[in-house]
Amino acid sequence: MKVLLHTCCGPCSIYPVDVLRKEVELAGFFFNPNIHPYTEWKARRETLARYAEDIGLEMIFDDRYLLEDFIRGVVGREGDRCAFCYDLRLRRTARAARENNYNAFSTTLLVSPYQKHGLIRETGETVAREEGVEFIYRDFRPGYGEATARSRDLGMYRQKYCGCIFSEKERYYRPKGGAS
Repeated sequence: MKVLLHTCCGPCSIYPVDVLRKEVELAGFFFNPNIHPYTEWKARRETLARYAEDIGLEMIFDDRYLLEDFIRGVVGREGDRCAFCYDLRLRRTARAARENNYNAFSTTLLVSPYQKHGLIRETGETVAREEGVEFIYRDFRPGYGEATARSRDLGMYRQKYCGCIFSEKERYYRPKGGAS
């Protein structure tokens, strides 16, 4: 079976790639228009490209920085932005899988304990039905600590927030006096 793995960054790729390579023919796919600012997107892409080259992982990079599409999709529903974000990225991955003759797709988002696994799974399964490519759900969270340690040992760039402008604000903005 050939599987295309949506990859958000190098550190999050470590464990899912290790696990899936034992079971399937695997390639990675980078498409992350949610990441802000561009310098963050670029750092994540470059770190992933170096890691993929080091381990011999075939990659497909969709290098369009479509931040405007992400922003338009979440304006007015910022609190539910993850649903749009997951759909946008998983749908593009499923289409790339179909176009490049992969049987299935998955995502490295499933390694993070900070992501909404139920929503990722539901979105992946819906996209799979609509796009005609199997979605492989796997709870990779047990490998998160190991992958974090390995990424540090490898000197990888490690991001401090999920990626979007809203998660960046949640990570760094601390209003004084309780106002937000």
